[in-house]
Amino acid sequence: MHRITGVILFIGLIFGFWALDASLSSPEGFASVKDALATNFLAKLIAWGLLSALAFHFVAGIKHLLMDIDIGVTLEGGVKKAQITVVVSALLIILAGVWVW
Repeated sequence: MHRITGVILFIGLIFGFWALDASLSSPEGFASVKDALATNFLAKLIAWGLLSALAFHFVAGIKHLLMDIDIGVTLEGGVKKAQITVVVSALLIILAGVWVW
């Protein structure tokens, strides 16, 4: 899942760069991006999807960093860290959904 969310984030850069370019090009461009993110269901869904991928990728990345410094590398520790990753990611995804919608 960590790699899949990394690919999603990489592909999502297209949307992010488009929004950044349009919003910085002119006041009208900023207004169009703001309007798209405020009213367009697909734009909100893409933004929420990217934030969800970012949340999971971030939490799983921290899990991998802990493994690199030999914390929780046992079977029990791995299961516990996987459960914590899912729960924390789910909470962050819900918070992102509340923020976007």
